[in-house]
This record gives sequence, C-alpha cells and structure tokens, in this order.
Amino acid sequence: MPKFLCQATYSAKGIEGIVHDSASGRRADVQATVKALGGRVESFYYAFGEDDLVMIVDLPNAKTAAALSLRSEGTGAVRVRTTPLLTVEEMDQALEVELDYRAPGE
Repeated sequence: MPKFLCQATYSAKGIEGIVHDSASGRRADVQATVKALGGRVESFYYAFGEDDLVMIVDLPNAKTAAALSLRSEGTGAVRVRTTPLLTVEEMDQALEVELDYRAPGE
C-alpha cells in the first residue's frame, strides 16, 4: 500500500480543538478516519517549528490521500502538505526506466 508523509500546521481554530479534545483524542480521530478510508497510520507525532504535526500513513492510492488532505484543509482548522513516499526499491525501478528527455535550452 502506498505511503504518504503528511505535515500539518494548525490554525488558531485547530489549536483550540486540540486543547478541547486532547492530543491523544485528536490522534484517535485521525486514526479512525484513515482506517475508514482503508488505510493505516504508521506514525503520528506532534512537533513544533514549521509543522505542528507529522505523520506517515498507508493509504490505498493517491486519490484517497488527496481526499484526506482536501477534507482536512476544508475545515479551516489545519493546513496539510502531503508527499508520496517511495521505497528504495521503487526508486531503483524508476532509475531503470529509459526515456528520451531533452533539458530546457539544449
């Protein structure tokens, strides 16, 4: 199952929600949502700095990852960046793909 890195920044509304629900309550809600989408939360961490939350999730496909990101952002409580992750083996397979490519200006 494809893996995705999700990095989130909470708005003031989102922080109020965590204060009300608790950090563990928020994690449980996210885990339930991801499970309902046919996925699994591999790791879930709160952070400080540029991101307030970092998690790695297994999801069925990119369409599902986009749906999760869009619905989350649509609440106005969180801003999400979602990055597809590749295994080392998948990267090796990508390196084996032959293509005829001309760089700009060549």
